[in-house]
Amino acid sequence: MSKNDSILTDSYGRKHNYLRISLTEKCNLRCTYCMPANGVPLTPKSHLMTADEVFDIAKIFVENGVTKIRLTGGEPLVRKDFTDILKHLSTLPAKLSITTNAVLLDRFVYDFKTYDLQDINISLDTLNPEKFQLITRRNEFQKTYQNILLALEDGFNVKINVVLMKGFNDDEIVDLITLTKNLPISLRFIEFMPFDGNNWNKDKLVSQEEILNQVYNHFGSSEIVSLKNEDNFTSRNFKIKGFEGQFGIISTVTNPFCDSCNRVRLTADGKLKNCLFSNNETNLLTSLRNNESIEPLIQLALFKKKATRAGLTTIEAFNNTELHNNRSMITIGG
Repeated sequence: MSKNDSILTDSYGRKHNYLRISLTEKCNLRCTYCMPANGVPLTPKSHLMTADEVFDIAKIFVENGVTKIRLTGGEPLVRKDFTDILKHLSTLPAKLSITTNAVLLDRFVYDFKTYDLQDINISLDTLNPEKFQLITRRNEFQKTYQNILLALEDGFNVKINVVLMKGFNDDEIVDLITLTKNLPISLRFIEFMPFDGNNWNKDKLVSQEEILNQVYNHFGSSEIVSLKNEDNFTSRNFKIKGFEGQFGIISTVTNPFCDSCNRVRLTADGKLKNCLFSNNETNLLTSLRNNESIEPLIQLALFKKKATRAGLTTIEAFNNTELHNNRSMITIGG
């Protein structure tokens, strides 16, 4: 099926069959953990991938073993040629999914169904409209929540991503899990991670242990079922007995899952990142435009991948900004 999956295998034997493609650096929200308050300098349009270039690069990855493609941003649905990109990618033998803030989701339900995109990850960090406006700097809570319900009604597989920050939304853990009582969603709590301009510090972290302590104290340990982890899992999953949905914890900082990592990221300006935390990037777009093979570049980038979080093995390393002088999250892609 694949031409040569060895170029997607790193020096630790991890095979990378999951490609996350950022379609744009633009977003219609301004989430504090993703974008600095004063925004980010936008890459000139001529330096960004065109719809055809997105497809051409994705096709090469699929030919070499990628079986899953996730479209991210910024907010991917703000890109004017999103439907064209989705249409072309749907011709590849890879499963398509998307991460979105859902503000524009209702406009694209038909496209999702037409081009067989069934898996939708939606960012929702609070159930409080005032907190939502505080963290996103926009008044879009009702639209977001309505579109989550719409996606469920239309039969999509919906996951809700919640970035937890101590003193801000960690008091909503139980309320958010209660959403899974009657809704068939997979709720995932994500640890606050360090990126340029988001004022990260370890005191804002809410660890897996702290989350589970709240859950056990409220629901009772006998009511919590630990679910089997998926292959190449990022989320350690649980379920409350009798609830329709489930919840999970993505503990990237305190309890990483690097041993089974199968993900690579392509930024909107055509740079390959072998790890979310790596500040090393490989320019695929320039070589593609020069009609040069990008496969050797992909292979070298994967070979250079570190065993754990781009070498950030401790909390102390995260605190040292010289070690993770990374882009803002919005220019990487979620």
